[in-house]
Amino acid sequence: MTSNKHPASNNQHSASGIRHPVSGTQDPASSTQHPASINRPFIIPVFLPHAGCPHQCVFCNQVSITGSRQSAIDPDQIRSQIHQFLQYKIEGRKPVQISFYGGNFLGLNPGDITRLLDLATDFIRRGQADSIRFSTRPDTISPENLAIVARYPVETVELGVQSMDDHVLAQTERGHRAEDTVWAVKQLKAHPFIIGLQMMVGLPGDNEVRALTTAEKIAALQPDFVRIYPTVVVRNSKLARRYQDGSYTPLSLEEAVNQVKKIYLLFKNHNLPVIRMGLQAAEELEDDSTVLAGPYHPAFGHLVYSEVFLDAAREAIESVKTLADTITIAVNTRSISKMRGLKNLNIDKLKRHYHFKSVAVVPDASLGEDELMVRYPKSQSRIRRSRN
Repeated sequence: MTSNKHPASNNQHSASGIRHPVSGTQDPASSTQHPASINRPFIIPVFLPHAGCPHQCVFCNQVSITGSRQSAIDPDQIRSQIHQFLQYKIEGRKPVQISFYGGNFLGLNPGDITRLLDLATDFIRRGQADSIRFSTRPDTISPENLAIVARYPVETVELGVQSMDDHVLAQTERGHRAEDTVWAVKQLKAHPFIIGLQMMVGLPGDNEVRALTTAEKIAALQPDFVRIYPTVVVRNSKLARRYQDGSYTPLSLEEAVNQVKKIYLLFKNHNLPVIRMGLQAAEELEDDSTVLAGPYHPAFGHLVYSEVFLDAAREAIESVKTLADTITIAVNTRSISKMRGLKNLNIDKLKRHYHFKSVAVVPDASLGEDELMVRYPKSQSRIRRSRN
């Protein structure tokens, strides 16, 4: 147990503190930021709903999610979109990436691939952007496609992996196998790309054990970053029909947060950055007619982080034999909202469970973003921790 000269809550007596890693690991390297997560680029998203997709996966309806009904690639429209997003860029913000999302980029015909890459490269030549990124399916990574891409300033390639379980992939009608992802990553690593892998939880045929196994297999591939998405039921998708006929039951929000929390910690212990958890909040997704069911929440990632911090606080509190009725939790300034939880929910939970009269969350610049310190006044009377 360490000592700290900061006062606990409003009490001026000296306080004891327990520094605790939020990740649940004692390895200092686990809190080191990966280069891929530093200096995050200004992303200019170009959505290509279903473009290049050989078929529609059961969970997917990009038109509903993005609100875009673009059925054909229109270079003039895309050029206009990029100009519009450039107006939002703060002066000096770097780097700038033009990003092709929503479809299966390397599933497009070679003429469209080169047309889009030429268009984006024009902005780079004029100094308005720095690089290109795109999302594609694992089974579109081939020597022929990579030979096209290698001629352009493409920096980041993301693969929609979704699962590394062939049973889940079949239930989801992905049209590829887990071995295709292994092969694709191997091919990409022969080039100087930043590689991102996307996975989902709550897919048909999936469960927590299968999802955690997928996460382990993704970590073994050593990508540069990952994204984790919970499956939601989107209108006009095949999954919507399964939900309506009762053959598919989505995860609850609580179940999804719990699963993603475990996967996030698994990736963190592999020093693998998670750059997004949950769907990007959008006006279309706030419409109840778009998301019919499932664990959509505009602050899903924050819910996960809050649960991680709550678990860490509980572990630190449980490590002492007796407790004061007032407690102070110190965190990095950037982590205050994560510790407090949405609408101070974490504070309320700690008060109820341990019978604290007050729980203060204070900033401490000496702590890392994934650390917290529980402090309690030595002079206060102690109460035994609750076990209920």
